[in-house]
Amino acid sequence: MTWHGIRGHDGLVEQFRRALARQRLASSFLFTGPSGIGKRLFALKLAQAMLCQTRPEQALDPCTTCHACTLVAAGNHPDLEVIEKPRDKAFLPVELFLGDREHRGREGLCHRIALKPMMGGRKIAVIDQADDLNAEGANCLLKTLEEPPPRSVLILVGTSPARQLPTIRSRCQLVRFRPLEPEVVAELLLEQGVVKDPVEARRLAEHAEGSLSQAAALADPELWTFRRALVERLAEPVLASVALAQAVQTFVDAAGKDAAPRRARLRQVAAFAADFYRRLLHAESGAVVPGDDDLGRLVRRAALSRPGHAAALDRCLEAAAQIDRNANQATFIEAWLDDLARLASAP
Repeated sequence: MTWHGIRGHDGLVEQFRRALARQRLASSFLFTGPSGIGKRLFALKLAQAMLCQTRPEQALDPCTTCHACTLVAAGNHPDLEVIEKPRDKAFLPVELFLGDREHRGREGLCHRIALKPMMGGRKIAVIDQADDLNAEGANCLLKTLEEPPPRSVLILVGTSPARQLPTIRSRCQLVRFRPLEPEVVAELLLEQGVVKDPVEARRLAEHAEGSLSQAAALADPELWTFRRALVERLAEPVLASVALAQAVQTFVDAAGKDAAPRRARLRQVAAFAADFYRRLLHAESGAVVPGDDDLGRLVRRAALSRPGHAAALDRCLEAAAQIDRNANQATFIEAWLDDLARLASAP
């Protein structure tokens, strides 16, 4: 089923409907789940439904045509704040929450959400990329989370509770989003014109781990070619970490000089490696290895000759969480792949 064009999360819609009908809606939420599955879109549609001027909020069925709905769609509603990380920053700046030094405490999200609603009955804030909250930014939110203004709703959108400080996690109601089913990902790829061939759409969806954005990225032939080369190297009985580090660095450098696309490409490499070791665990357990025949063959071969892939998977997941921490990129790549070489050859 589809909720206003959003697929795969109907169960969560019903949870919010019940909470609103009982007047038991929490004031702070932490949306978690893989990237590219619609968490931000869900948060914005939820805001539109609660701010709609013609339909009751407990119905969660925005008309999409009233003045409030059109303002939300245009990103101009005065009672809706959307915070996201600037492209040139590694973390969400504290100024977004408290204002700059000259206006500290008199501007920013924490000030504006405490103001009386101008149009609707609520003030709603969506903090996208909440994984990129550092300690300073998270501490700015604590007072708002501890003493939420009346009729306010704060939604943090991230990937994992582990990426948040305990003080943030403990003050938010956790909402877990499941990865999209491959069939849904394939349909969306075709509907959005990312690919035109249903067979190609299905192939990309099978490798996307339930993420539409990852599936769309895999539609890039250059990325797909590198993924295949990476898997071939990882499947070797002895991982040549130095040569692989050079290949990864070259691939990341090709994304350009800006930090954001380089980090995005490195995250994708880490995700590819994690997916490889995850498939090894499938093969080890006797399960059918998902993917095309060539990839399946490489995985099955590696499963027989490489004992340490569970620890290697953990290291890839750890690496994915470390990429945005401003470490020297070349050093990070070398250390990560050296660890994989050591773990994958452990007795």
